Amino acid sequence: MDITERKLAEDRLRESEARYRLLFQNLSSGFALHEIVKDENGNPCDYRFLEVNPAFETLTGLKADQLVGKTVLAVMPDIESYWIETYGRVATTGEARHFENYSRELNKYYAVTAYRPEPGRFATIFTDITDRKRAEKALRKSESALIKAQQIGKIGSWWYDPAAQMPKWTEEMFRIFGLDPSSGEPSFREHRKILHPDDWELFHRSVITSVREGIGYDIELRVIRPDGEIRYVNARCEVIKNEKGMVTQLAGTTQDITERKLAEMELNKLAEAVGQASEGIVITKTDGCIIYANPAFFQITGYTREEIMGSNPRILKSGKQNAAFYQEMWETILSGRRWSGRLINKRRDSTVFTAECSISPVKDQDGRIVNFVWITRDISREVELEKRVAQAQKMEAIGALAGGIAHDFNNILFPIMGFSEMLLEDIPPENPAHDNIKQILTAAARARDLVKQILAFSRQSDPQKMPMRLQPVLKEVLKLSRATIPTNIELTSNIEKNCGMISADPVQVHQIAMNLITNAYHAVEEKGGSIHLELREREFGDDDLPGPMMQAGRYVCLSVSDTGTGIDKAILSKIFEPYFTTKAMGKGTGMGLSVVHGIVREYGGDIRVYSEKGKGSAFHVYLPLLENAGEGKKALEIREYPTGSERILLVDDEEQIVRMVQIILERLGYRISAHLRSPEALARFKEDPRNFDLVVTDMSMPEMTGEQLAAEVMRIRPDIPLILCTGFSEKINPEKAAAMGIRGFVMKPVVTGELAEMVRKVLDESGTGT
Repeated sequence: MDITERKLAEDRLRESEARYRLLFQNLSSGFALHEIVKDENGNPCDYRFLEVNPAFETLTGLKADQLVGKTVLAVMPDIESYWIETYGRVATTGEARHFENYSRELNKYYAVTAYRPEPGRFATIFTDITDRKRAEKALRKSESALIKAQQIGKIGSWWYDPAAQMPKWTEEMFRIFGLDPSSGEPSFREHRKILHPDDWELFHRSVITSVREGIGYDIELRVIRPDGEIRYVNARCEVIKNEKGMVTQLAGTTQDITERKLAEMELNKLAEAVGQASEGIVITKTDGCIIYANPAFFQITGYTREEIMGSNPRILKSGKQNAAFYQEMWETILSGRRWSGRLINKRRDSTVFTAECSISPVKDQDGRIVNFVWITRDISREVELEKRVAQAQKMEAIGALAGGIAHDFNNILFPIMGFSEMLLEDIPPENPAHDNIKQILTAAARARDLVKQILAFSRQSDPQKMPMRLQPVLKEVLKLSRATIPTNIELTSNIEKNCGMISADPVQVHQIAMNLITNAYHAVEEKGGSIHLELREREFGDDDLPGPMMQAGRYVCLSVSDTGTGIDKAILSKIFEPYFTTKAMGKGTGMGLSVVHGIVREYGGDIRVYSEKGKGSAFHVYLPLLENAGEGKKALEIREYPTGSERILLVDDEEQIVRMVQIILERLGYRISAHLRSPEALARFKEDPRNFDLVVTDMSMPEMTGEQLAAEVMRIRPDIPLILCTGFSEKINPEKAAAMGIRGFVMKPVVTGELAEMVRKVLDESGTGT
């Protein structure tokens, strides 16, 4: 038989098998040939390894002698979970399958191709894809982290194809806009519905410019969510071009910046408030360099922004506070504590002002001081008011002291004057002692007037205008001034003896003269000089009146001149304003000339000032004269006094006063029941209220005041007349006494005639006398 064809076929088969074997042995993918194992029902249930190539051994780590003749599930039990679904379908249908497989035992990923080369056989090709799968997993983690980062930063990404006019959004974009991702991305035109109407034009113009000119954008927009909430976003865009330079795509991000924007808006409100604040607010570096100052600070200090920025607050130093003061301040703020206090600073024009300041350190998150915030307020006016209040309190204290002195001093003067008057009545004029006693009475009367001046100066008594001559008051003022002004300053006077009388309060005239001389003294105090006081009469017609408030007629002119520093013409018109002063601190309150001006105007007069810088000043006070004014009553004239025989209850805690008044009233014919204690006097009155026609009581007594005694007495007998005597009291005056039902009010010390007339007047008006 010719077997040539068969031999040729066998040769070709051997060659084919050799090529197959060579390919099988050198294939980089793992290859396994299996025999299908069927169960008792004839269904495939497993595969038995018939052959594996070297690559399979390398990929799986299993050797051929460990596999050949064994079933797959015996060697790789972890593939049972997808056996029927994958391999079983290939074995049953003969359909090739491509899938990925993970081996827990080997901790590797494989790409698998399974097919049935012939009935009863099953082949698998394995490729190790572990590196790729791990890279994909890492990429997914990275993408997940990116998505998470975008969610945290509220940043969404987008792409836009101008040709298709449809954008592509990430999930965060939908969240920012409050849209449902299932509804799809809004088109370019649909953005008009989801952006604020006032921002659409900006967005539209920015996109068109990017497409046409290839320029990206970075803009802020407002988004209106479906629920009406407005959110602020920052939209950024970059353009992508092809090799020809044409824009093919826009890519960018959209970040929700609502919280930041709202915070900026609040910060702007705060900045505006700081800018409008009346307090000066400054921020400095730790070395003191100013990096911010609000408008109020420029207004307070007088410096411009250019002069302040970058400078140091030490430019405001006035030199009024020592180095220890500033050292304590710096030690406080550098230790991280707030410092507050008062700084005496200097403005740009060198004027000094008092500032209430608070300096607070600003720390970073690590606790390090990075800035100082300085809040300052000009309290110069408040300080001035504090001084005025302190002065008022001092005057109030002086007034209280003067009141106490007046009370005690009047109680001393009362018996001196009373007993002196009685001695004058008892001793005949030809007796040498008569004139001596008269001098005692005159001195006591002057002392009484001095007490009145003290009370008026301390605002404890009201001005009492009366006809008076200026000469005695001016002589007292000169005597007092000479005792207080240094001898290197010459003090001269020229007082006309024949100047007429004016209607005035002697205390206020005393104030006028003292203030003018004190003002002149301050003008010559530093370099020395002279002060001259002059009093004369002047007559003016309608055409030559020196002041607009004056009328034609006769005036007394009181002039005080000095050779001092003089007054600048620029401030001459302000010298009579309250609290205006050019004197150094502690030299005056600025009220002296204002008080003088007020008194003079009240009297219908005027005050004129003539001054030249460096050559002195002259103040001329014009007061209208009284026409045909008599000399008035002689205070010490001895005359006949009204008498009576009524029964009087007398009460005073001063034994000398009780004794003196008792003697005076008994000499006038009255019957006196005298007592040193008010409870004792009240008990005596209760024994027989109808036995008394009048009660005369002192005001200030220890156990029961005169006011209280009067109330008790009138409660028992409402019609009983009372006379209240006092040396001084803030609680009682003639008006208050009258309102209580007290018929008479007498200020101690009182002379015999005044007391006699008051007692008779009260008795006659009450109708209780006999």
